[in-house]
Amino acid sequence: MYFGWVDRIRVNTNAVQERAKTLGTRRSFKVEAQVAAYINIARCVDLTTLKGEDTEDRVRRLCAKALHPIDRTTLEKLELLTLPLTVGAVCVYPAMVWAAAGALRGIIPVASVATGFPAGQTPITTKKLEIEMAIDHGAKEIDVVISRARVFGQNWQGLYEELSLFREVCGDRARMKTILGVGDLKTLENVAKAAAVAIAASRDGDFIKTSTGFEETNATLEAGLVMARAIRESGRRIGFKPAGGIKTAKDGMLWYSLMLEELGEDWCRPDLFRIGASSASDGRDFLGDLNRQLYHLAFKRYSSYHHHSIG
Repeated sequence: MYFGWVDRIRVNTNAVQERAKTLGTRRSFKVEAQVAAYINIARCVDLTTLKGEDTEDRVRRLCAKALHPIDRTTLEKLELLTLPLTVGAVCVYPAMVWAAAGALRGIIPVASVATGFPAGQTPITTKKLEIEMAIDHGAKEIDVVISRARVFGQNWQGLYEELSLFREVCGDRARMKTILGVGDLKTLENVAKAAAVAIAASRDGDFIKTSTGFEETNATLEAGLVMARAIRESGRRIGFKPAGGIKTAKDGMLWYSLMLEELGEDWCRPDLFRIGASSASDGRDFLGDLNRQLYHLAFKRYSSYHHHSIG
């Protein structure tokens, strides 16, 4: 494949920054629409635990939360108790895939990070084995990381070949979510070029993802705009996942607005939109805040953080 077209990609950084400032200001969600948006955002969460202290019990607790992400009393008050509602997936390290798969029983997919996550600095053979083992243990989605050095060296052919190899290993058994690590890529132009190559190496239904959550700078609206437009320009059904630093319902609404305005309603469902969100032990996390906002809409007062389940 000829990759000269990648070198010709340009980004007007100032224009992107100005556009990012307008997100959330041109679209207002009121009462019922706000409830619907928050519920839909909950469906699009990749509930994640990627910690050294992860245990089987911790993963199972997280899976229980993933199966019932919104408090029952809130749903009852909103007359949504019969609504089938889970998060989009549970994301874990490869070693914990079996525990998550056992707890979820195929109700929602297990996603696994792989390929030397988060830095990608492992041999290609090891990267392939990580993907294969995660899928064998029950993962239906694989979050792979790109080799950032290939971006800095403008080695688009090498980046495409590596991602195509990962895609081949995933085969028909798992969708691939390619993590760019936007905070490491330094410029929005690098983000745009890496996104274009990742899309070229993907199948329809695969995703591109902003961050691992371990970079100094993770998901930014500016990077998200560049990636969303790369998807739009491709004409492909490629999903988008922001991850890292997304902690409040307001954050989620900004990303939801970005999807609506840049890609349309089709990209506001879990098959094409995910939000990476970790779970905190005190409930002060993304799902915890979503629960508080929905509780407020239902009961006209805010709940305490300890009122909601923890992962």
